[in-house]
This record gives sequence, C-alpha cells and structure tokens, in this order.
Amino acid sequence: MAEENKKNLEFIEEVTTNVDEVQKRVLHEILTRNANIEYLQRLNLNGRTDREAFKKVVPVITYEDIQSNINRIANGDRSPILCSQPVSEFISSSGTSRGERKLIPTIEEEHSRRSLLHGLMMSVVSQFVPDLEKGKGMYFMFIKSEAKTPGGLLARPVLTSIYKSRHFRSRNSHVWPYTSPIEAILFIDS
Repeated sequence: MAEENKKNLEFIEEVTTNVDEVQKRVLHEILTRNANIEYLQRLNLNGRTDREAFKKVVPVITYEDIQSNINRIANGDRSPILCSQPVSEFISSSGTSRGERKLIPTIEEEHSRRSLLHGLMMSVVSQFVPDLEKGKGMYFMFIKSEAKTPGGLLARPVLTSIYKSRHFRSRNSHVWPYTSPIEAILFIDS
C-alpha cells in the first residue's frame, strides 16, 4: 500500500507541476477521440486538436445549449452525438433545469476515473493519518432510486452509480475498506 501511495503522490506532483502541458495533452486526447462526433462537426472544428482552435470555435455553453442533444440520447439515439463512445448511463443532478433534474451522459470508463480519484484522495489523506490502510471506514451512504430513460438507459445520482457499478463490486478492499457487506451498502432508500 505504501508503494501505491507513493506512486499516487508522484502522479499528483507531476500533473500539478506541469499543468499547462497536461491540459494541452488531455484536450488533444479528448478532441482526437471525439473528432467525428456530431456536436464538434456542427461547430466546424474539422478534426483540429489544438487549444487555440478549440477556444476559437467551441463556445462556452450552458446545459440548456446541449439539452436537445442529451434528450436525443435519453430517447434512444445511439449515434455519436456528444461522445464517440457509447453512453452507458446518465448521472442525474441534484439541481434542476426548469424543474427537471439534469441528465449528464456518462461512459463506462468513467468508473475507472472515479476509482482513480478515490485512490488519489486516500493517498493524500494517508500522509496525515498514520496506518490509514490498516483501519476500516464507517460511512453513511444513501443509495437513491434509479429511473430509466425512454431509450432504456439508467439515470441515477452519482453515488448510486458508483456503489451499484460492477467496478465497485470488484473493488480493491484496501482502497475501499468498508465494514458493511455489499448487501447492506446497496440497501435502497425507500
């Protein structure tokens, strides 16, 4: 565990020291991966992956600006509208837009990113809490109900998504040290 914490802290140091380069690289990767999506084609980004072109062509938007695209996905359109990878589910916001919860399209690999973030946080905390990995955590979590969109995708709050995912069920118990069995964690809030 100490070696994993060391690697995580080195990673944090690397990405926070070279922020500008990291941001350029990440934007390039995102734009390369999504070069052919409908949204970017409508804006005439034309496969460009540099920051300057992106800032010039892609406007700052609100949820409402892309809500019709999100609704198409929620209604079953599986074409690459906002992302080249298939949308696996929607995260439902706690806030609303015109009285409706906002739906945030999510792809399957998002679970890996959330797990990475949790591991990074635990590595930072372990610097200040000796032998953190030897203990157990007691958490009060609320698994909320899920809904299905007309297109059949799940729409649920982020914590429900995390705790009901295959990724969580196969988690590393050293990184996610819970005292309760999975059945107790997933007890649905009625």
